[in-house]
Amino acid sequence: MKAAVYTSYGPPDVVQIQDVEKPAPSDNEVLIQIRAAAVNPLDMVIKGRPYLARLMTGVRAPKVTRVGVDVAGQVEAVGRHVTQFKPGDAVFGTCLRDPHAAGVNVWVCQGAFAEYVCAPELTVVPKPDNLTFEQAASVPVAAFTALQGLRDKGQLQPGQAVLINGAAGGVGTFAVQIAKAFGAAVTGVCSTSHVELVRSIGADQVIDYTLEDFTKRGRRYDLVFDCVGNHPLSALRRVLQSQGRLVMVGDQSGRGPLGLSARLITALVMSRFSSQQLGTFLARPSKGDLIILHDLLATGKVTPVIEKRYRLSEVSEALRSLEAGHTQGKIVLTL
Repeated sequence: MKAAVYTSYGPPDVVQIQDVEKPAPSDNEVLIQIRAAAVNPLDMVIKGRPYLARLMTGVRAPKVTRVGVDVAGQVEAVGRHVTQFKPGDAVFGTCLRDPHAAGVNVWVCQGAFAEYVCAPELTVVPKPDNLTFEQAASVPVAAFTALQGLRDKGQLQPGQAVLINGAAGGVGTFAVQIAKAFGAAVTGVCSTSHVELVRSIGADQVIDYTLEDFTKRGRRYDLVFDCVGNHPLSALRRVLQSQGRLVMVGDQSGRGPLGLSARLITALVMSRFSSQQLGTFLARPSKGDLIILHDLLATGKVTPVIEKRYRLSEVSEALRSLEAGHTQGKIVLTL
């Protein structure tokens, strides 16, 4: 079968399409014929940056040479202990080596950028009938981040005011819709070209950051969900209610690993001496949350936004597009 493989760190061109052996499911896995897969920032592990991350991924060369986590397709075969699926079922979810692993190790993938992949039974659920395979594949990682960030870290409640900085991106488009489904009043921040999109997916107010700085409007929010990281913490605190929460889930500032670490440490220190809570978190795969997302998708409360589609043979181009930033919604590979 064809699969995306990288054997050295570097830019997206290090990922090559090769012929590899078709996998066979273990006792608790399903073999999926892939119809679509989504590209995520975590797939940029191919770059081997920051260098400290190589302690987990391989110092000189990657230990895991396959790429891609989000997947949608049809079950071709099942392991002997699998009870929830049968061949022919349409499913979506994540293909992970060990969904119980600690920390970032949980996101070590089986390789969704391929014609076939094996996934643990507990990391996939039935695809909603109203979604295409492309739409379903775009959901898991970004939607896990939005759902868990808003609900668990942000403790969002009905009627609260939430601002989503980066509302047109992969995580942001899910965050806008999930926050609305939870009964929040949502303000989205995006560029001029994305204003209509953010409004169309449910934002009550949309701020064009090229025209207005939301940290200087004088409006306060119960929760700020920051997918961009382009404002100082002091400015973000000004737009929070006295007991508000800041959840940081992304950073496009270019400040580098040391800058990011300093920002997170500063946020933790500020939280200890204030009634405001500032912090980040690591999303985790969850069967329960995947079911919640399935229901939100099936009822039309959440609709994935896809900007670009590529073929498997164009995987390097897809990764370059992600690396360039400013994507509206998600980027997917179609098989």
